[in-house]
Amino acid sequence: MSQTADVPIPPDLSRRYCGSATGRDWLASLPRLIEQSLDRWQLELDLAPGELPWNGHGAIVVPVRHPAGAVAGSRTGEPAVLKIAYPHDEALVEPYALSLWNGHGAVRLLAHDAGAGALLLERLDADRSLQDAPMDVAVPVWAALVRRLSLVPDGQPDWAEFGHVAARAEQWSDELPETWERLGRPFPRWLLEAALEVCQTRGAVGRRSGKDVLVHTDLHYLNILARLPRDEPDPGGEPAGGWAAIDPQPMIGEAEFAVAPLLWNRIQELPRADPARGLRERCHDFSSAAGLDADVARQWSLAREVENALWYAAKPRHKGDLARSLWVASTLAGRTLPGLPAPHELPAPGDAAG
Repeated sequence: MSQTADVPIPPDLSRRYCGSATGRDWLASLPRLIEQSLDRWQLELDLAPGELPWNGHGAIVVPVRHPAGAVAGSRTGEPAVLKIAYPHDEALVEPYALSLWNGHGAVRLLAHDAGAGALLLERLDADRSLQDAPMDVAVPVWAALVRRLSLVPDGQPDWAEFGHVAARAEQWSDELPETWERLGRPFPRWLLEAALEVCQTRGAVGRRSGKDVLVHTDLHYLNILARLPRDEPDPGGEPAGGWAAIDPQPMIGEAEFAVAPLLWNRIQELPRADPARGLRERCHDFSSAAGLDADVARQWSLAREVENALWYAAKPRHKGDLARSLWVASTLAGRTLPGLPAPHELPAPGDAAG
């Protein structure tokens, strides 16, 4: 019997991609892609009968083991995961970033097949993320990871694969006003203009800045997992030693661009007495711990949340997400919009659609 007969497709992944012809085609191709990858890298499934593999928003992640010698540097029976992503721009550039990081601050890339969208990765502890860690633990871990991940571009060809944060800002300068008008002006003009000012300022600064680094643009708490125990200790001795980032959505630019996802997640934990001040303090605390400019981080976070808000405004099922993005963006701009739900009533990302 084929090993893939024992790999069920997670129901939420099926629901997410069954609504389009290209999505259905990808779902139908998964058994073949999994089988090919198992054969190519001499992998054995590590799924209990009836156990579902893991999945993210756009990929299936199958626990496997591989024999020594099948992958460079592997040990006999070493646990790993096979990740097969739906083909999209962010997935296409992921292996280039993981290769540059080489396991320092990010999950270790063991092998990849660009044609199949398949990555063989170090296995991390899927049950332990920074989502459940107290903030006094999350802050130093996140900061240490950012320091490790912030590589300065050099002459390696992999760097040519990444887009630039400044170019994204310039693109938003054109697209955000057009989208805002097309969607019927879903929030006040002043908030749009605040985001455009950031795009124009940071875009211009970014183009002439000497601070370009490799940026993990989706470095939120759930994308930081604990490493499995290893025989050898982490040589760095930093708080990040036992943690690794996943799903990088990599770009080149100012490291402060990475702060935003920390602000639109775990909102319910902000102090009830003054959540707006708590949000700004969170931005400051994470930025300062990582050696970043807190005001630049605030600016980028404002612009990113306005862009998110327009994306949600186009989708009626995401009213809760829209309210959350507007609360974060307007609060960072210093003028929290009236009429929004209290921040502790706002849904977490991924929980609002329905």
